[in-house]
Amino acid sequence: MAAAIHRIEAAALTGGPAPDPPRVAWRKHMRQRVLDAARDLTCEAGWDRVSLSAVAARAEVSRPSVYKEFGNRAGLGRALVVLETRQFLTGVADTLYPGVPDSHDCLRAAILYVLQEADKQPLIHAVITAARKGSDSLLPYLTARADPIFDAGHILVQGWLATRYPQQQAESVELAADVIVRMTISHLILPADEQHLTAQRLATAALKLLQ
Repeated sequence: MAAAIHRIEAAALTGGPAPDPPRVAWRKHMRQRVLDAARDLTCEAGWDRVSLSAVAARAEVSRPSVYKEFGNRAGLGRALVVLETRQFLTGVADTLYPGVPDSHDCLRAAILYVLQEADKQPLIHAVITAARKGSDSLLPYLTARADPIFDAGHILVQGWLATRYPQQQAESVELAADVIVRMTISHLILPADEQHLTAQRLATAALKLLQ
């Protein structure tokens, strides 16, 4: 206890963040190892074939530790997708803000980023590829309206639209954001056109709702 207090005091004096207590640090490290293991196994074999026992073995932690941290297999899957898409949405935000002056071009670039980047990120690519075959249970975390992932994307796009179209009513902005997110995800799962053309069409259709 005294050593931990000294570390916190030293961090305060140097202006750096206080280090986590050993138990907290171990838990964070264990959690990341489990998520890394789950990510690798999903990319290798698909989520349908990933078990908590296999994840625990790959992460070199006990199965009860995995259950204690994530609750169950669904909890682990949710945490995995949340972590991956959080980084994904950061890239989308960087495309929208500050973005190019023309709103249509800016939105088109953001949609194109999503379509292209989804093919580059192994986990998201694995989820989408499996979903096209109708077999992956991680897909609902990307598509469900009541899910934090969908909500995060919706909030991001809605906020951007509000800054670009301040004269529009909130209901119209919300509807346009909903259409953008839903249609972009739809084209991820079932692509209909070349990615550049898809981005162009989706941006045009969505922004017509605000004219």
